[in-house]
Amino acid sequence: MLSALGVGTVVVVGLMVGVEFAVAFVLKAILDGLPEDSGQLGRAHGGRMLGAVMPFWYIGSLVLCVIWAIAGWADPGTGLVVIAAALLLVSVIMSLLLLVPINNRGKTWTPENRPEDWKEQMNCWDRFHYVRVAVIVAAFALLAAALA
Repeated sequence: MLSALGVGTVVVVGLMVGVEFAVAFVLKAILDGLPEDSGQLGRAHGGRMLGAVMPFWYIGSLVLCVIWAIAGWADPGTGLVVIAAALLLVSVIMSLLLLVPINNRGKTWTPENRPEDWKEQMNCWDRFHYVRVAVIVAAFALLAAALA
């Protein structure tokens, strides 16, 4: 049962990492390459869509790690799971304090109502997101190592 929990956690976190990696390195490039206001409109739509789903995914991933750590407390890989859980907690805190406030503004913007510094705000979100991706990639690697 513990192995199934570990595999499930690695899959859930791995999929989350894949989505966030794609947002950072694929979707950003696609949206930045679109003409006129299309990129900004795409970011706003993505902010609404992913902003509705990702909180559950981040919290769910953290909860799975905590359950895995508690259930396998005596196992040798548990230390890695605990560190991964701590990293996922950091990603949640980063999200709440740094990324969500920018996203909440950006998802309401249209070409008619966006602020003059909207590009700077999106660049700030991108930089924070790159750091968050690095944090969750590290958590994923630790979880995969704990499973092995």
